[in-house]
Amino acid sequence: MLLVTEKPSSARRIAEALDEGGRPETRRAGDVTYYLAARCGNELVVVSALGHLYTLVQRGEGWTYPVYDTAWVPVTQAGKGHGKAGAHIRAIRSLAEGAQGFVSACDYDMEGSLIAYNVLRYAVGEHSLPRAGRMRYSTLTREDLNRSWEARSRALDYPVIAAGKARHEVDWLFGINLSRALTLAVRNASGLSRTLSVGRVQGPTLGFVKAREDEICSFVPVPYWRAHAETEIDGERYPLEYSEPRLERETNAKELARACRGQVGRVTGVHEETDRRPPPPPFNLGDLQREAYRVHKLSPSATLATAEKLYLGAYISYPRTSSQRLPSSIDIKDILGKLSRSPTYAAYAEKLLSRKTPRPRQGKKDDPAHPAIHPTGASPRRLGDPESKVYDLAVRRFMACLAGPLVTERARADVDVNGHLFFLRGSLIRERGWLEYYPYVKEGERRFPKLAVGSSVPVTKLSTGRAYTKPPQRLNASSLLGLMESVDIGTKATRTEIIDTLSKRGYTEGQSIRITDLGYGVVETLERHCPDILSVGLTRGLESDLEAIQTGGVEVERVLEKAQETLGPILARFRENEDRIGEEIAGTLRGAARKEGYLGSCPSCGAGDITLGRNSKTGAVYASCSNRACGQSYGLPQKNRFYSTGKSCAECGAPVIKMYFHRKPLELCVNPECPSKGGRRDG
Repeated sequence: MLLVTEKPSSARRIAEALDEGGRPETRRAGDVTYYLAARCGNELVVVSALGHLYTLVQRGEGWTYPVYDTAWVPVTQAGKGHGKAGAHIRAIRSLAEGAQGFVSACDYDMEGSLIAYNVLRYAVGEHSLPRAGRMRYSTLTREDLNRSWEARSRALDYPVIAAGKARHEVDWLFGINLSRALTLAVRNASGLSRTLSVGRVQGPTLGFVKAREDEICSFVPVPYWRAHAETEIDGERYPLEYSEPRLERETNAKELARACRGQVGRVTGVHEETDRRPPPPPFNLGDLQREAYRVHKLSPSATLATAEKLYLGAYISYPRTSSQRLPSSIDIKDILGKLSRSPTYAAYAEKLLSRKTPRPRQGKKDDPAHPAIHPTGASPRRLGDPESKVYDLAVRRFMACLAGPLVTERARADVDVNGHLFFLRGSLIRERGWLEYYPYVKEGERRFPKLAVGSSVPVTKLSTGRAYTKPPQRLNASSLLGLMESVDIGTKATRTEIIDTLSKRGYTEGQSIRITDLGYGVVETLERHCPDILSVGLTRGLESDLEAIQTGGVEVERVLEKAQETLGPILARFRENEDRIGEEIAGTLRGAARKEGYLGSCPSCGAGDITLGRNSKTGAVYASCSNRACGQSYGLPQKNRFYSTGKSCAECGAPVIKMYFHRKPLELCVNPECPSKGGRRDG
């Protein structure tokens, strides 16, 4: 029996779990390690892929559009993938000879199902498919893998495979055709050879960033006034909150100050309530990514990569899940029992175990393939910084969802001061509940004096100040991810890749995401000439069709036909406007290049700018004056990356650049003959 796993580390774990002695034999097939496990008198051969070993390419030659005819080929043939991909294909093909059956033991999701299917179909042959089954597991623990083996299906999960294939093909059709259309438009209009990309999810996502930029740039601050007041009761000071958070006019603020400063108010009402805040549900991937960003400033892509490492180490369950629910099949007491052996979590786990039946708070979102993210209870060894942070989040959120509510008593006194209403508020935590297990949420307490209706409340301090409304905040990776989720574009597995791709393509920059001139120009041009590329509705409709394939609600062929029917008119309109699109984006590219290459004014002629250039033969970078009659030029460092500072040298007037040596910034004049003969360090 030949088992195909997704990664080498999972192959080893699966082989160790399924081998009766827990010590499978390690073998080599060329450069590829595989394992022989003995089970019930049978020999199991466990070998891994390296993620996707096959990818889509167009049939035939030519670099044009539209192109709809595709084929699956080895990643090596397409110039992609890991360098050892070819060796893994050859090893699997060789090991499959004489195998009596096959099992897909890849991660149980669309990508994993498709990886195994393509390996069996193309590396082994179609004859292997009727003899292939599927393991389904959510953790790489020995217990879960053994259950998965015993309960394996005798057929592949064809609906999931079909959905995975269709998603790849739809993404390829949109990505390749739209990217080629954009690139060729610029090339034909200007001769520029810059490769540009856009896709069915990339376009709307970049549109979100551009829309936020427009909101920020068009924002006009509006002044308003705020009141800050205090009282002193029995020697203790308390803040008084004015009932109107914003006063629209300065005259209102002055009138309030005149009427209330130094006066004594009367309590007109006291209100008390008990607030019971239920525990949070366990994490799904999006929740974990947002929380890791909020608490530790880990990017969504870094969180996903870290969570996958923890999963491959059998420390947490499969992270690419949409579920916020833990089914009854998960042995919660067993996990808590294992966590109770950890010095960090022992006291918390034992407290939860002392409860009669720990039941999780279930969230609204579910996933048919995997439960919410939870720890396995296995004790981690030598976790690095990001791994320990993400693991701690997962463990504490798991324990928190099993705990009781956070119970807080809240009180509010209504205070009348010369006809103006103020509030005095207080809160006291009575039961910490889940907050005891999850300290990443802060719940403050505020003292509350003994007051009754008619009590005197002196206004000991009152000030008013002007403030201004603020523009919307820039999106960050976490909030952009949440925005994509809210409109249902992309998948839990691809959203972080899309966000990273926008940065790699030069469309966005910074942790506080700012759209670049190039990104803004691309969106602005597409809005004018081809807005469907940026349509959220179009992308969401395709997502809905792709998801329906898994449930049998729609046929693959119909989804692909619909994708082509949607894409055809978009490309036709693009072709009609190709010259204008190309000219506009080429202009944006030239402007961005000038902006990026500008170092400062020329000290020699005073008329030109010192800009970056590159020797076409040697590739060497240099700086020269844009005024051809001047001829001033400077050699620049070739090995170290440098940045424009916008400063001019105090000695000679030449531009100053910044470089980093051993992580320390160094500012240098670009003029080698400068009297300063060197640079100066910051700080």
